Amino acid sequence: MLSLHTNAASLSAQNSLTSTQSKLSTSMTRLSTGFRINSAADDAAGLQIATRLKSQTSGMAVAMRNTQNSVSMLQTAEGALDEVTNIMTRMKDLATQAADASSSTDDQTAMQKEFNSLTDELSNIFSNTKFGGTALLSKTGKLSAAAGITFQIGADSSEKMVGNFKTELIDTVQVNILAAATGFKADGTPGTADNTRTELTATANATIDLMATAIDDVSALRSKIGAVSNRLDHVYNNLSNISTNTQAATGRIMDVDFASESAKMTSNQMLMQAGTAMLKQTNQMSSMVMSLLQ
Repeated sequence: MLSLHTNAASLSAQNSLTSTQSKLSTSMTRLSTGFRINSAADDAAGLQIATRLKSQTSGMAVAMRNTQNSVSMLQTAEGALDEVTNIMTRMKDLATQAADASSSTDDQTAMQKEFNSLTDELSNIFSNTKFGGTALLSKTGKLSAAAGITFQIGADSSEKMVGNFKTELIDTVQVNILAAATGFKADGTPGTADNTRTELTATANATIDLMATAIDDVSALRSKIGAVSNRLDHVYNNLSNISTNTQAATGRIMDVDFASESAKMTSNQMLMQAGTAMLKQTNQMSSMVMSLLQ
Protein backbone atom coordinates (compact mmCIF):
# COMPACT_ATOMS: atom_id res chain seq x y z
CA MET A 1 0.00 0.00 0.00
CA LEU A 2 1.24 3.46 -0.95
CA SER A 3 0.85 5.99 1.88
CA LEU A 4 2.10 9.45 2.77
CA HIS A 5 1.88 8.87 6.53
CA THR A 6 3.48 5.47 6.90
CA ASN A 7 6.52 4.32 4.95
CA ALA A 8 6.75 0.67 5.97
CA ALA A 9 9.74 0.00 3.75
CA SER A 10 11.65 2.89 5.31
CA LEU A 11 10.83 1.70 8.83
CA SER A 12 12.01 -1.80 7.99
CA ALA A 13 15.24 -0.46 6.50
CA GLN A 14 15.86 1.68 9.58
CA ASN A 15 15.35 -1.29 11.91
CA SER A 16 17.74 -3.35 9.84
CA LEU A 17 20.34 -0.55 9.90
CA THR A 18 20.02 -0.18 13.68
CA SER A 19 20.53 -3.90 14.21
CA THR A 20 23.48 -4.02 11.82
CA GLN A 21 25.05 -0.93 13.41
CA SER A 22 24.78 -2.56 16.86
CA LYS A 23 26.47 -5.72 15.62
CA LEU A 24 29.17 -3.70 13.84
CA SER A 25 29.83 -1.70 17.03
CA THR A 26 30.13 -4.94 19.02
CA SER A 27 32.63 -6.37 16.52
CA MET A 28 34.71 -3.20 16.55
CA THR A 29 34.74 -3.15 20.37
CA ARG A 30 35.85 -6.76 20.52
CA LEU A 31 38.58 -6.26 17.94
CA SER A 32 39.84 -3.10 19.65
CA THR A 33 39.97 -4.65 23.15
CA GLY A 34 40.84 -8.22 22.21
CA PHE A 35 38.08 -9.55 24.47
CA ARG A 36 34.96 -11.38 23.41
CA ILE A 37 33.24 -10.32 26.64
CA ASN A 38 33.46 -6.59 27.38
CA SER A 39 30.38 -6.34 29.56
CA ALA A 40 28.08 -8.74 31.36
CA ALA A 41 25.55 -8.28 28.54
CA ASP A 42 27.92 -9.95 26.08
CA ASP A 43 27.87 -13.26 27.99
CA ALA A 44 26.56 -13.12 31.55
CA ALA A 45 27.37 -16.75 32.44
CA GLY A 46 30.72 -16.63 30.68
CA LEU A 47 31.75 -13.49 32.56
CA GLN A 48 30.94 -15.12 35.90
CA ILE A 49 32.95 -18.24 35.08
CA ALA A 50 35.88 -16.26 33.68
CA THR A 51 35.97 -13.97 36.73
CA ARG A 52 36.13 -16.97 39.06
CA LEU A 53 38.92 -18.52 36.99
CA LYS A 54 40.88 -15.25 36.89
CA SER A 55 40.57 -14.92 40.67
CA GLN A 56 41.88 -18.45 41.09
CA THR A 57 44.77 -17.79 38.71
CA SER A 58 45.73 -14.60 40.53
CA GLY A 59 45.68 -16.39 43.89
CA MET A 60 47.82 -19.22 42.53
CA ALA A 61 50.37 -16.72 41.23
CA VAL A 62 50.75 -15.37 44.76
CA ALA A 63 50.91 -18.91 46.16
CA MET A 64 53.70 -19.73 43.70
CA ARG A 65 55.67 -16.75 44.98
CA ASN A 66 54.93 -17.92 48.51
CA THR A 67 56.44 -21.34 47.85
CA GLN A 68 59.57 -19.83 46.31
CA ASN A 69 60.02 -17.44 49.24
CA SER A 70 59.43 -20.28 51.69
CA VAL A 71 62.03 -22.45 49.95
CA SER A 72 64.50 -19.55 50.16
CA MET A 73 63.76 -19.21 53.88
CA LEU A 74 64.32 -22.92 54.50
CA GLN A 75 67.47 -22.90 52.39
CA THR A 76 68.77 -20.05 54.56
CA ALA A 77 68.21 -22.15 57.67
CA GLU A 78 69.68 -25.27 56.06
CA GLY A 79 72.76 -23.36 54.90
CA ALA A 80 73.32 -22.13 58.45
CA LEU A 81 73.00 -25.68 59.77
CA ASP A 82 75.53 -26.83 57.19
CA GLU A 83 78.03 -24.43 58.72
CA VAL A 84 76.99 -25.66 62.17
CA THR A 85 77.89 -29.18 61.06
CA ASN A 86 81.31 -28.00 59.85
CA ILE A 87 81.97 -26.27 63.15
CA MET A 88 80.88 -29.24 65.25
CA THR A 89 82.98 -31.59 63.14
CA ARG A 90 86.02 -29.46 64.01
CA MET A 91 84.96 -29.48 67.67
CA LYS A 92 84.69 -33.28 67.62
CA ASP A 93 88.15 -33.48 66.07
CA LEU A 94 89.51 -31.28 68.85
CA ALA A 95 87.89 -33.54 71.45
CA THR A 96 89.39 -36.60 69.78
CA GLN A 97 92.82 -35.02 69.79
CA ALA A 98 92.52 -33.79 73.39
CA ALA A 99 91.49 -37.26 74.59
CA ASP A 100 94.76 -38.79 73.41
CA ALA A 101 97.60 -39.32 75.86
CA SER A 102 99.98 -37.52 73.53
CA SER A 103 98.23 -34.21 74.31
CA SER A 104 99.73 -32.37 77.24
CA THR A 105 97.80 -30.22 79.67
CA ASP A 106 98.96 -27.13 77.83
CA ASP A 107 97.82 -28.68 74.55
CA GLN A 108 94.40 -29.39 76.01
CA THR A 109 94.15 -25.85 77.34
CA ALA A 110 94.95 -24.43 73.89
CA MET A 111 92.42 -26.73 72.26
CA GLN A 112 89.83 -25.78 74.88
CA LYS A 113 90.22 -22.14 73.89
CA GLU A 114 89.52 -22.96 70.25
CA PHE A 115 86.63 -25.18 71.33
CA ASN A 116 85.20 -22.27 73.35
CA SER A 117 85.50 -19.91 70.39
CA LEU A 118 83.70 -22.36 68.13
CA THR A 119 81.00 -22.78 70.77
CA ASP A 120 80.45 -19.02 70.81
CA GLU A 121 80.14 -19.01 67.03
CA LEU A 122 77.51 -21.76 67.24
CA SER A 123 75.54 -19.49 69.57
CA ASN A 124 75.98 -16.63 67.13
CA ILE A 125 74.67 -18.69 64.18
CA PHE A 126 71.63 -19.93 66.07
CA SER A 127 70.73 -16.47 67.37
CA ASN A 128 71.51 -14.34 64.29
CA THR A 129 70.47 -16.45 61.31
CA LYS A 130 67.56 -14.42 59.96
CA PHE A 131 65.34 -14.23 56.89
CA GLY A 132 63.71 -10.89 56.19
CA GLY A 133 64.72 -9.70 59.63
CA THR A 134 63.07 -12.66 61.40
CA ALA A 135 65.20 -15.09 63.40
CA LEU A 136 64.98 -18.71 62.26
CA LEU A 137 67.01 -20.94 64.60
CA SER A 138 66.91 -19.23 68.00
CA LYS A 139 64.62 -20.45 70.76
CA THR A 140 62.09 -17.79 69.76
CA GLY A 141 62.77 -18.11 66.04
CA LYS A 142 60.29 -18.97 63.30
CA LEU A 143 61.35 -22.64 63.05
CA SER A 144 61.00 -23.00 66.83
CA ALA A 145 57.25 -22.38 66.96
CA ALA A 146 55.44 -25.12 68.86
CA ALA A 147 52.53 -25.07 66.41
CA GLY A 148 54.88 -25.22 63.44
CA ILE A 149 55.04 -22.76 60.54
CA THR A 150 52.22 -22.53 58.03
CA PHE A 151 52.87 -22.26 54.32
CA GLN A 152 50.00 -20.86 52.18
CA ILE A 153 50.28 -23.02 49.07
CA GLY A 154 47.06 -22.21 47.24
CA ALA A 155 44.38 -19.63 46.48
CA ASP A 156 41.91 -21.08 49.03
CA SER A 157 42.15 -20.80 52.80
CA SER A 158 42.23 -24.58 53.12
CA GLU A 159 45.26 -24.91 50.85
CA LYS A 160 48.00 -24.73 53.41
CA MET A 161 50.88 -26.84 54.63
CA VAL A 162 52.43 -26.99 58.10
CA GLY A 163 56.05 -27.74 58.82
CA ASN A 164 56.98 -28.49 62.42
CA PHE A 165 60.66 -28.36 63.37
CA LYS A 166 60.44 -27.63 67.11
CA THR A 167 61.13 -31.18 68.28
CA GLU A 168 64.25 -31.56 66.14
CA LEU A 169 65.52 -27.99 66.67
CA ILE A 170 64.72 -27.15 70.28
CA ASP A 171 64.15 -30.44 72.08
CA THR A 172 66.95 -32.35 70.39
CA VAL A 173 69.60 -30.31 68.54
CA GLN A 174 69.95 -27.41 70.97
CA VAL A 175 69.73 -29.66 74.02
CA ASN A 176 72.42 -32.02 72.75
CA ILE A 177 74.72 -29.21 71.60
CA LEU A 178 74.46 -27.72 75.08
CA ALA A 179 75.27 -31.13 76.57
CA ALA A 180 78.45 -31.25 74.46
CA ALA A 181 79.42 -27.58 74.73
CA THR A 182 78.40 -25.90 77.99
CA GLY A 183 78.95 -22.41 76.61
CA PHE A 184 76.28 -22.79 73.93
CA LYS A 185 73.28 -20.43 74.19
CA ALA A 186 70.86 -20.47 71.25
CA ASP A 187 69.45 -17.06 72.13
CA GLY A 188 72.87 -15.45 71.88
CA THR A 189 73.11 -14.49 75.55
CA PRO A 190 76.41 -15.25 77.33
CA GLY A 191 76.83 -18.87 78.36
CA THR A 192 79.31 -20.45 80.71
CA ALA A 193 82.42 -18.28 81.11
CA ASP A 194 85.41 -19.31 79.00
CA ASN A 195 87.66 -19.94 82.00
CA THR A 196 85.21 -22.43 83.51
CA ARG A 197 84.65 -24.63 80.48
CA THR A 198 86.29 -28.04 80.77
CA GLU A 199 84.96 -30.11 77.87
CA LEU A 200 88.48 -30.89 76.58
CA THR A 201 90.57 -30.36 79.69
CA ALA A 202 88.51 -32.70 81.90
CA THR A 203 86.04 -34.78 79.84
CA ALA A 204 87.50 -34.90 76.34
CA ASN A 205 86.68 -38.59 75.76
CA ALA A 206 83.02 -38.16 76.73
CA THR A 207 82.78 -35.02 74.58
CA ILE A 208 83.59 -37.10 71.48
CA ASP A 209 80.35 -39.06 71.73
CA LEU A 210 78.35 -36.00 72.75
CA MET A 211 79.54 -34.10 69.67
CA ALA A 212 78.85 -37.11 67.45
CA THR A 213 75.28 -37.26 68.77
CA ALA A 214 74.80 -33.51 68.22
CA ILE A 215 76.13 -33.79 64.65
CA ASP A 216 73.68 -36.60 63.89
CA ASP A 217 70.84 -34.53 65.31
CA VAL A 218 71.71 -31.55 63.13
CA SER A 219 71.83 -33.85 60.11
CA ALA A 220 68.35 -35.15 60.97
CA LEU A 221 67.04 -31.59 61.21
CA ARG A 222 68.65 -30.67 57.90
CA SER A 223 67.07 -33.75 56.35
CA LYS A 224 63.61 -32.69 57.52
CA ILE A 225 64.12 -29.14 56.25
CA GLY A 226 65.26 -30.56 52.91
CA ALA A 227 62.20 -32.81 52.69
CA VAL A 228 59.86 -29.87 53.29
CA SER A 229 61.76 -27.79 50.70
CA ASN A 230 61.40 -30.58 48.15
CA ARG A 231 57.68 -30.77 48.86
CA LEU A 232 57.37 -27.03 48.29
CA ASP A 233 59.17 -27.46 44.96
CA HIS A 234 56.57 -30.04 43.95
CA VAL A 235 53.81 -27.70 45.10
CA TYR A 236 55.26 -24.96 42.89
CA ASN A 237 55.39 -27.25 39.85
CA ASN A 238 51.81 -28.39 40.40
CA LEU A 239 50.59 -24.81 40.84
CA SER A 240 52.36 -23.85 37.64
CA ASN A 241 50.55 -26.61 35.75
CA ILE A 242 47.16 -25.68 37.22
CA SER A 243 47.72 -21.98 36.56
CA THR A 244 48.67 -22.59 32.93
CA ASN A 245 45.56 -24.61 32.20
CA THR A 246 43.30 -22.25 34.14
CA GLN A 247 44.60 -19.28 32.17
CA ALA A 248 44.01 -21.20 28.94
CA ALA A 249 40.41 -21.88 29.98
CA THR A 250 39.90 -18.21 30.84
CA GLY A 251 41.28 -17.22 27.45
CA ARG A 252 38.85 -19.47 25.62
CA ILE A 253 35.98 -17.71 27.38
CA MET A 254 37.21 -14.11 27.31
CA ASP A 255 39.47 -13.74 24.28
CA VAL A 256 38.05 -12.83 20.88
CA ASP A 257 38.67 -14.97 17.80
CA PHE A 258 40.15 -12.30 15.52
CA ALA A 259 39.62 -14.26 12.31
CA SER A 260 35.94 -14.92 13.01
CA GLU A 261 35.23 -11.44 14.38
CA SER A 262 37.00 -9.73 11.46
CA ALA A 263 34.79 -11.65 9.04
CA LYS A 264 31.69 -10.59 10.99
CA MET A 265 32.81 -6.95 10.95
CA THR A 266 33.36 -7.03 7.19
CA SER A 267 29.92 -8.59 6.65
CA ASN A 268 28.25 -5.98 8.88
CA GLN A 269 30.06 -3.15 7.08
CA MET A 270 28.71 -4.42 3.76
CA LEU A 271 25.21 -4.73 5.25
CA MET A 272 25.48 -1.15 6.55
CA GLN A 273 26.33 0.08 3.06
CA ALA A 274 23.48 -1.90 1.51
CA GLY A 275 21.01 -0.80 4.20
CA THR A 276 21.95 2.84 3.77
CA ALA A 277 21.43 2.57 0.02
CA MET A 278 18.02 0.92 0.47
CA LEU A 279 16.96 3.54 3.02
CA LYS A 280 17.70 6.19 0.45
CA GLN A 281 15.49 4.35 -2.05
CA THR A 282 12.60 3.99 0.41
CA ASN A 283 12.63 7.74 1.09
CA GLN A 284 11.79 8.30 -2.60
CA MET A 285 8.49 6.40 -2.27
CA SER A 286 6.68 9.62 -1.18
CA SER A 287 7.37 11.17 -4.54
CA MET A 288 5.83 8.07 -6.17
CA VAL A 289 2.61 8.74 -4.24
CA MET A 290 2.53 12.39 -5.35
CA SER A 291 2.92 11.34 -8.98
CA LEU A 292 -0.52 9.75 -8.76
CA LEU A 293 -2.05 13.22 -8.27
CA GLN A 294 -0.50 14.70 -11.39
